[in-house]
Amino acid sequence: MRWGLIGASNIAARHMIGAFRAAGGEVAAVMSADAARGRAFAEAHDIARAAASVEDLLGADIDAVYISTTNEKHLAQALAAVTAGKHVLCEKPLALTVADARAMVRAADDAGVVFATNHHLRNAGSHLAIKQLIDDGRIGEVLSMRIFHAVLLPDHLRGWRIDNPSAGGGVILDIVVHDADTARFHLDEDPVQVAAMDSEGALGRGVEDSVMSVWRMPSGVMVQTHESFTHPHAGSGLEVHGTAGSITARDVMTQRPVGEVALRTAGATASTEAVAFSGHNLYIRAVERFMRATVGEGAPAATGLDGVKSLAVAAAVKQASVSGAQVAVDYGDAAAEAN
Repeated sequence: MRWGLIGASNIAARHMIGAFRAAGGEVAAVMSADAARGRAFAEAHDIARAAASVEDLLGADIDAVYISTTNEKHLAQALAAVTAGKHVLCEKPLALTVADARAMVRAADDAGVVFATNHHLRNAGSHLAIKQLIDDGRIGEVLSMRIFHAVLLPDHLRGWRIDNPSAGGGVILDIVVHDADTARFHLDEDPVQVAAMDSEGALGRGVEDSVMSVWRMPSGVMVQTHESFTHPHAGSGLEVHGTAGSITARDVMTQRPVGEVALRTAGATASTEAVAFSGHNLYIRAVERFMRATVGEGAPAATGLDGVKSLAVAAAVKQASVSGAQVAVDYGDAAAEAN
């Protein structure tokens, strides 16, 4: 597969270019609206072509695009790629609104191209192991879940994330979407109602930099989440509690295949055991799943619909934090579609 990068981004440089190549793909071109930046990026990463516009990139000999520009640009860029018949792997959040995200996915469906969301966490060995424990009934019926994803945003990522609401800045669009996808992945259901409070000022200027929320699932399972840009020592992870045991995972809400997972079971043979998991590269697995999907072999790890639904949860969290009221999650016409 020949890839075109829409965006000369940090994540492309640090993770995705290597993943495309490790999966057997070729990175054929990169597009940046800043022509000098695009040329420098192409040279630094051994990419043959630098394009200064999406139209120029789409005119290259490529099969798929990876979109990692700022969030407000995703809609137009994705629609252009779909119109040109290219498969699309898009960073989260897919767009600034659920309606726009759904339009992107619908256009790809109509054009017969694969559209996927780069939700990396569901590709981690730790999360795959947690999912298996839940599915195997090792903790019985799930009662609740807690996701703690409060970190200190690295200096090189601050920029628009902490001061530009029009670009989709703020911790809700940046991290809540990850946690929404994580909860949906593990629990196989979609949040229906949320309550939330947020704050800004430690880092955020005009956007929130911390948020806590509670979500209700259709089954009655409660999910509690904490996301922040301002916590240097909190660590990250999740807990899943059930009628027959609990899973505790530390340092697993990350781009690296690290962390610890423990299973605590109840009853006469109560015990706590460390759970082994694969240390594979998260992004390589995601790219391999995507590439297979383009030739009709299964689905991407996270589909476009997964991206729509994670954005819908984040939008509800934002609305709840602003209004102070409990908010029903509005999935639009995606609500009737299968997970």
